[in-house]
Amino acid sequence: MNQEMNGVEAEKLQEKIDYVFKVVVIGDSAVGKTQILSRFTKNEFCFDSKSTIGVEFQTKTVTINGKLIKAQIWDTAGQERYRAVTSAYYRGALGAMLVYDITKRQTFDHVARWVEELRSHADGSIVIMLIGNKGDLVDQRGVQTEDAVEFAEDQGLFFSETSAFSGENVNSAFLKLLQEINKVVSKRSLECNNGIKGNGNHDVAALKGEKIDIISGSELEISEIKKLHSCSC
Repeated sequence: MNQEMNGVEAEKLQEKIDYVFKVVVIGDSAVGKTQILSRFTKNEFCFDSKSTIGVEFQTKTVTINGKLIKAQIWDTAGQERYRAVTSAYYRGALGAMLVYDITKRQTFDHVARWVEELRSHADGSIVIMLIGNKGDLVDQRGVQTEDAVEFAEDQGLFFSETSAFSGENVNSAFLKLLQEINKVVSKRSLECNNGIKGNGNHDVAALKGEKIDIISGSELEISEIKKLHSCSC
């Protein structure tokens, strides 16, 4: 397949997209945010990792519940001097990956502050996935899984431990986040349609417990349709 043909296919894919979900990846500096993003969108891990300056985004397209969804994932710098810059990028986000380093307790201790900042700037229905990264360094663990699970349950967050280095749980964490965003969007769409029809008797509460299954295996169409950086670490 030549490059021109790939471009044509990408353009056709763009035309078929049902939803674009904006997701922000946040957390302290050096917890592996960009590495997680690179692993999910390009299946790459860059050993020559440097702190992200400012904000950048990458995209990946997946099929969830029969809908073609483009995830627009923003990588926000965690360093304090950039916090004022990145706060503007929370607006319009439907989901967030909040990442800490399981080997550095301080990065977990700051998670509550990140949640507070996120909820101050983002939509109230934003879906948040708490990520304990660097799971391959389990022998250096400084944060117990039980502590993270307890915090996630208390705050109403989803939780997973990942390894950007090995790729373990990275795809499943992102796909779970996109699945839950799709659930929120579908619920809003249904409520809107019912409202237009004037049906005030629909049971919205019944929707909360429904599961939307992610198509897996060969049926899961994953296409990266835009690359901003060859290796952004």
